[in-house]
Amino acid sequence: MTEENGNDPIKDALRMIPYGFYSITTTDGKGDHNIMVANWFTQVSFTPRLVALGLQKTSYSHGLVEKGRVFAVNIFRKEDERILKRFTKSRERNPDKVKDAAFSLSPTVGAPMIEGAAAVLEVEVRQIVDAGGDHDIVIGKVVNAVVFKPGDCTETLTLVDLGWSYAG
Repeated sequence: MTEENGNDPIKDALRMIPYGFYSITTTDGKGDHNIMVANWFTQVSFTPRLVALGLQKTSYSHGLVEKGRVFAVNIFRKEDERILKRFTKSRERNPDKVKDAAFSLSPTVGAPMIEGAAAVLEVEVRQIVDAGGDHDIVIGKVVNAVVFKPGDCTETLTLVDLGWSYAG
């Protein structure tokens, strides 16, 4: 609830949640790929290993996830932020971003693995949930991972590291 003086305590509280900053890569399984950035991503189950992704309904990647039923999460270290920043514009605003990107296809689901990523999670979509907002919740099972640069979560790039916020 926004207060009369313009303060929004809900927005303020939501912005206190730390978010990672990842590249979500998608494929329709027929040769069309996309690369986008996202931060609403988390693990939601140990057995099986399930993850949830908040995916904007109007994004190009949403259509590919619906068709291909897979995606990959490219995880980056703090020092590699320049690689990830290249993908912050939508495909509509930067139609050549996939063509110009250095990547190989992941071994299990065939989604792009971006050169320079620390690790990649390969995910098969279990369910796409319309929660009634501007983003759907994509629930997926992690079926494989590739680690290029071993490390821990203290080295992972976050929105805080960039001084950005995508919440509220």
